[in-house]
Amino acid sequence: GATSFIGAPMVDKLIGMGHDVYAVVRPASKNIARLDTGRERLHVIEMNLEEADRLDGAILVPCEAFFHFGWDGAGSENRMNRDVQQKNASDSLKALEGARKLGCRTFLFSGSQAEYGIADGLMREDSPCHPVSEYGKDKLEVCRRVGERAAELGITYLHARIFSVYGPGDHPWSLVSSCVDTFLKGGHMEFGACTQLWNYLYIKDAVRAITGLLLAKSPSGVYNVAGNDTRPLREFIGEIHRLCGGRGTFEYGKRPPNAEGVVSLNPDTGKLYRTANFQPRISFEEGIREMIANHEFYKENSK
Repeated sequence: GATSFIGAPMVDKLIGMGHDVYAVVRPASKNIARLDTGRERLHVIEMNLEEADRLDGAILVPCEAFFHFGWDGAGSENRMNRDVQQKNASDSLKALEGARKLGCRTFLFSGSQAEYGIADGLMREDSPCHPVSEYGKDKLEVCRRVGERAAELGITYLHARIFSVYGPGDHPWSLVSSCVDTFLKGGHMEFGACTQLWNYLYIKDAVRAITGLLLAKSPSGVYNVAGNDTRPLREFIGEIHRLCGGRGTFEYGKRPPNAEGVVSLNPDTGKLYRTANFQPRISFEEGIREMIANHEFYKENSK
């Protein structure tokens, strides 16, 4: 998952810290441009997800940590596809085996808030999980199966349960990206009720949080990776609209809930913040302003 939304900036961060990074990408990856492949400390390995248990044949030096961000079918169209999601879980076990062969002492997996399902109140790492989508179910299955196997192998297993991360490079169909793009161009957006609580974390802060877990030599376990700004989703949408100069229009109550139903996000972040000595540095307003400044439409029209 080295070319993913979170994986690519993780590569940049780790190289910037002086580490050598072995970036595993799909053969002929369409997202390879996200990586600056000319860097001396970056070593690109072309390999499919299901081959991860054979990485020792391509990486001939011992490695310290394995970051697993590879996951097929994360988009809405495949989140309910059981076969696709179960294969991801099996491939994650293979990735752990690959990590073992490379001598890794830590295995960090990118979990998801979808593991909680529809929950009332604060989402704590020890809260009961009732995932609705196959995506959430198999992310949770990885937490159990890979976590147990890692313990048997003596490998520290960090399950980063990631909430809503946003920023440049995110999927164009995400809510924040769609809003920024549509509003800047003066278009119209239709939403559901958007009265549920939501939480956003800027991509640079997310990378700092995940890196912080590793640097702190955190014990095995689940860690909510989220921001410290939780409020009704409508407030975030209104703020994006304001920061886009009030261009474009929008209406609430026009779209039905997605396949997972109406989810309210209210994460408890205390465990992460204490363990990794982490605090977000970038406010939602600052993050949106950076997205706007990086948007091609904004750059073309502000010349």
